[in-house]
Amino acid sequence: MKLILLAVFSFALFSCSVEKLYQTNAKRANQAYEQINFIELVKKYMDKNTESESIEGIYSVSGMVLKKSKGLFASEAKEKTVFQKDNYAQVAVIRDNARNNREYIEIPIDKNYMPSYSVRGEFTKLAEGNILVLKHFEPKGKELIYSFVYDREKDILDGIRVETSGNVTYTYKLTFVKLYPKQTMARK
Repeated sequence: MKLILLAVFSFALFSCSVEKLYQTNAKRANQAYEQINFIELVKKYMDKNTESESIEGIYSVSGMVLKKSKGLFASEAKEKTVFQKDNYAQVAVIRDNARNNREYIEIPIDKNYMPSYSVRGEFTKLAEGNILVLKHFEPKGKELIYSFVYDREKDILDGIRVETSGNVTYTYKLTFVKLYPKQTMARK
């Protein structure tokens, strides 16, 4: 019985999230020094970047999935929105000169006080201008490829990916709206 109670207690103790443990340790740390979180650090890095053509920044992400299918006896295909969620995530897009096969990395920054942040995507520019390819990493090693267009004036990245399965076509749309730095800030 004691062994079972010890196992249950140990499981409950270890099931605490990494973020909560990190926050607790951060609170216990010597507060005599100024503290800075990852988002503030990214903003300081962005403030030093003077290249106005860069896609680097902090973005709000919205997504939509459209389903287009044609019924058995239907003459026209019907399209409907299967999923739509606005501003469901925040990501940082940062230049990465360390690896040759990618120009920018995508890092989710929704949670503070994490000991490390996962690289969830790699952006690569195509030869001309404002077209990019995003290789987005999903759990269990799955990679999704999106084609993006960058609107410099509006600071928006629009991406699309299409999958077809039989008579059904799914269109996945992602929109990244730049929150920081804004073009007006970059021009100062």
